Amino acid sequence: MADQFDVVVIGAGPAGYVAAIRAAQLGLKTACVDAFIGKEGKPALGGTCLNVGCIPSKALLDSSRQFFNLTHSFKDHGISAANPAIDVKTMVGRKDKIVKQFTGGIAMLFKGSKVTPYFGKAMLKPGRTVSVKGHDGASVDIAATNVILAPGSTSIELPFAKFDGKFIVDNAGALDFDAVPKRLGVIGAGVIGLELGSVWRRLGAEVTILEALPDFLGTADRDVAKIAAREFVKQGLDIKLGAKVSAAKVVGNAVEVTYADTKGEAKIVVDKLLVAVGRRAATQGVLADGTGVKLDERGRIVVDEHCWTGVEGVWAVGDCVRGPMLAHKGSEEGVAVAELIAGKAGHVNYDTIPWVIYTEPEIAWAGKTEEELKKDNVPYKSGSFPFAAIGRAVAMNETAGQVKILAHAETDRILGVHMVGPSVSELIAEAVVAMEFHGAAEDLARIVHAHPTLSEAVHEAALAVDKRAIHKAN
Repeated sequence: MADQFDVVVIGAGPAGYVAAIRAAQLGLKTACVDAFIGKEGKPALGGTCLNVGCIPSKALLDSSRQFFNLTHSFKDHGISAANPAIDVKTMVGRKDKIVKQFTGGIAMLFKGSKVTPYFGKAMLKPGRTVSVKGHDGASVDIAATNVILAPGSTSIELPFAKFDGKFIVDNAGALDFDAVPKRLGVIGAGVIGLELGSVWRRLGAEVTILEALPDFLGTADRDVAKIAAREFVKQGLDIKLGAKVSAAKVVGNAVEVTYADTKGEAKIVVDKLLVAVGRRAATQGVLADGTGVKLDERGRIVVDEHCWTGVEGVWAVGDCVRGPMLAHKGSEEGVAVAELIAGKAGHVNYDTIPWVIYTEPEIAWAGKTEEELKKDNVPYKSGSFPFAAIGRAVAMNETAGQVKILAHAETDRILGVHMVGPSVSELIAEAVVAMEFHGAAEDLARIVHAHPTLSEAVHEAALAVDKRAIHKAN
């Protein structure tokens, strides 16, 4: 007889494990199934984000930033060090310790919340039965009143640049280089390409990023993207736009990459090639025939605004459904679905989900871009303020970037906030709170911000919406 639960979650990434914990908090008997195997060859909870995504990449970004500052920026503070060097093995080992700490932490949270973990490949069968094939080959069936599908996503592999784990790698491979490559090629100037390209550039690699689209960071505000691109070029990232890669061939101990741009066909030779052209929903093998759950043309699970699949008791959240592939978006969907199952009013406001790119400078935004407002014929006004005029930023020697606020021309309601600069991954939260409460630019302008802080850039940008910024000409 199958084990019986109120809720069975497939996937223990940020969407799945959060859904499981919230369901258990609400008194529902809950199980969570996950197939991920960590570096030590053992099951590891946390999905892509904790194991080979968000957390390990931030660990390497911080390590590489420390080294870059030591070799480039500290001299401005009067700090010098003789013959600085980076031990890549130690850096990667630190990253692995952090990953182990957090994945182990989820196991402890499951234990404390009384969530039952199952380790293996899960498949939803008709009638809300989940079949789990363990890593030892043994199988078990779990019956559920409700099933939450959260299988996450996986790297898109190009047919002409197959991952070999040594020369041509995905994000996971780029987190585990055993030495700084002399030449690193990156296909794709998105979040993953820029972040991991930045890591190895700071440590001394020659980094060439090939982006097929003609615009840099097309989803971001144009002013923000322009500033970011300028700073990346200063750092030595060679970003080639409109560069469509057609071939990647391993020759000896290098990779020969062929691409075409407006100048015609060209080739580069690199020691490592990171393919970062996006991710796809990891739905293959998750649904047995006859479940009634539908997939769209991109392999994503079709859901309504409440993450319901249309099949009684079956829900889906996170990277496997529509919307941005962001860990925090998936987590909030997981919470919302657990609460809906428990009869509560779960909800996610997709209009205020923040985006962050953890480069140097950081990039963050929430809401509409200026281009989107123009396209939709929405009347708006804007205000911006540079970090170069913020005392705290100058004291930190991190003056690149600005805060830009877009507000409705008639109601003054905040429609979008776009930032590039130091610690904007944290500053964006203030904007999200204001937008969530339907705040106006005037509201941010009237709030007292501590001096000297980076948050004063938000304050001054809000004042600039009505052309009354204090510390710059309007």
